[in-house]
Amino acid sequence: MTTHAQAVDQELIEAAAHVARTRCRGDNHTMAAAARAADGRIVTGVNAYHFTGGPCAELVVIGAAAGQGVYELDTIVAVGDRERGVVPPCGRCRQVLLDYYPGLKVIVGAGDRLRAVPVAELLPESYVWADHQLDAG
Repeated sequence: MTTHAQAVDQELIEAAAHVARTRCRGDNHTMAAAARAADGRIVTGVNAYHFTGGPCAELVVIGAAAGQGVYELDTIVAVGDRERGVVPPCGRCRQVLLDYYPGLKVIVGAGDRLRAVPVAELLPESYVWADHQLDAG
């Protein structure tokens, strides 16, 4: 039996996969991401590949979410083009996701091993960006 959380996660994977199939074209856009907002809305985005280090799909989703007034994300997943399936976030994305949304869950794995894990588990012993903002006084 599928739990509600698993069904919602599958919906998120399908949303990202749909964007990957329909919007990722050529070498400029090769990854899609979908995130579930705290209110249930799904926000999607695609990467913008550039030799200077364009943003990954997960980072585009952060900006798209803010542009839609969404500032709390619950779960995120990235899916590659050409039927690559779920792709885990790169190191930069892991750090940014942790900094923006410390309670975020990230869908990782493949096939029957797909699971949602806390972003902090993907970045053990991590630097906490907010630490540099602490008042020294």
